[in-house]
Amino acid sequence: MHILIAPNAFKNSLTAPDVAFAIEKGLHKSKLDCTTECFPIADGGDGTGDLILKKCGGILVDVIVHDPLGRRINASFGLIDNGKTAVIEMANASGLRLLKIDELNPLQASCFGTGEMIKIALDKGVNKIILAMGGSAIVDGGCGILDALGIKFLDADGKLLKAFPESLERMASVDISGLDGRIDNCEIVVICDVDNHLLGDKGAAVVFGPQKGASPGDVKRLDAFLSHFNATTLQQFGKNMSELKYGGAAGGSTAGIHAYLNANLVNGIEYFLQLTGFDAALQKADVVITGEGSIDLQTLQGKGPLGVAYLAKQRNIPVIGIAGKVPVAADEELNKYFDVLMAIGNEPADLATAIKFTDENLVRMGMVVGNMLGM
Repeated sequence: MHILIAPNAFKNSLTAPDVAFAIEKGLHKSKLDCTTECFPIADGGDGTGDLILKKCGGILVDVIVHDPLGRRINASFGLIDNGKTAVIEMANASGLRLLKIDELNPLQASCFGTGEMIKIALDKGVNKIILAMGGSAIVDGGCGILDALGIKFLDADGKLLKAFPESLERMASVDISGLDGRIDNCEIVVICDVDNHLLGDKGAAVVFGPQKGASPGDVKRLDAFLSHFNATTLQQFGKNMSELKYGGAAGGSTAGIHAYLNANLVNGIEYFLQLTGFDAALQKADVVITGEGSIDLQTLQGKGPLGVAYLAKQRNIPVIGIAGKVPVAADEELNKYFDVLMAIGNEPADLATAIKFTDENLVRMGMVVGNMLGM
C-alpha cells in the first residue's frame, strides 16, 4: 500500500513538513506494510512560499527591507522558473511573527516592506510574481505595497500622507502617476487562504483586525478607513473593491493590489497543488492522509485539506482527515470528501497542552491509522 501524506500546517504548533513527517513516523511504527510520500501543502498562509520553493527547486534572495513598523530587517524571497518568477511571502516582511505582542498596532502598520521585495524582484528581471499573503500584521488595504511602487496618497490640501491607516484616514485622492511602469509587463498572482470581502461584518477589519492587535475601537476605524479607500478608488478610477472575492485577505491588501496593480486573486490551495505537481504524486496513491489544526465547516470554504480531498475523490482514492479538532456530529458535506475524520488528542487537555504535544499525538495517530489500515 502506498500512502500520500499531504497535510497543511497545524497553526501555532507545527509546520506542514513537520506534520507530514510525524504522521509518516507513526505509519512506519505500525503493523502496516506500506510505502509513503510526504507532500506538505499550503493554501496561501504563512509558509506557502517556502514550500513552493522546495517543490519547484527555487533559490533564495536575501534582502534588507522594512518591517510593518518601518524598521529595517533582513528578509528573503525566492526565484523559480530560471529566475523569471518571484515567490514572495508577505509574512517575511510584513508578518505578525516580526512583532512582539505589545508592538501590534494595525493603525500604524504598513506592508511597505512587501512592496520593497516586489520592487527588488522587478530589478532582477522577473515577469511574474507569486504572492502568498497569509500571516500579515497589517490592515492597510495594500497601500504600503502601492506606496513602495510609486503610488502616492494625498490629503485635501494635496499633501503627501504616510501609507498606514492612521494617516490614510485623511486620504482625499490617489496619485498613480509615479507607479513603477514595469508592473504593466509583470503578471502578479496572489494566492489567498480566505475568501472574505473587504468591508463589513465579514471583512478585513472586523474578522482579522483583532488578530493583528486591533481593539474594538480600532476595528471601527480600520473598517471606516478601508471603506473610504474604496470610495476614493471608485470615484477616481471606477473600481469597486467592496464585493471582490478574496478582497479581505491580508488586511485588504489583496483588494488594493488587484485594483491598482491588476493582480489576479486565486484560491490558494488549488493554485498551490497545480503549481507543485500534486497530481503526479496522487496518481501513485492508494490512500491519502491530509489535515490541519481544525477540520470543520470552514474547511469547506476552500482550505488546504479540502483541495487535497477534492482531487483524491476525483480518482476514487480514500481520504483520511487528521486534525487537532473535528466536529462532534457527522456532517454530510464533509463526508463527501473525507472517508474518516480523526482528532489527534488522546485525553482532555487545554489548548496550550494540546499544542505542546502535537508532534507526539500525530506520531501516535499515524500508528493508529497504520494499524487500522493493516487489519
